[in-house]
Amino acid sequence: MRKLITFEQVLVEQLKDPQFRKEWNKSEPHFQLMSAIIKARIEKKLSQQQLAKKAKTTQAVISRIQNATVSPTLDMVQRIAEAMGKRLEIRFT
Repeated sequence: MRKLITFEQVLVEQLKDPQFRKEWNKSEPHFQLMSAIIKARIEKKLSQQQLAKKAKTTQAVISRIQNATVSPTLDMVQRIAEAMGKRLEIRFT
């Protein structure tokens, strides 16, 4: 019987490769933004279409942001936050 490997186990191994780690770290802010938007949208019980209307954009734009296939402008992120009644906060840690 084959032993199952978790994503975390594979990730730990892959992160030993400096080039992989560099690319992984580079993508982290996109993942955090995508996750924050999805979480807030679901908490507000908004569809992508509803959020798009409130943020004065299209559902396709919201979808691409949530799929991390585009890098939204700071202005767009601010509009999305405001559309959900949120305050955008940016921190360096």
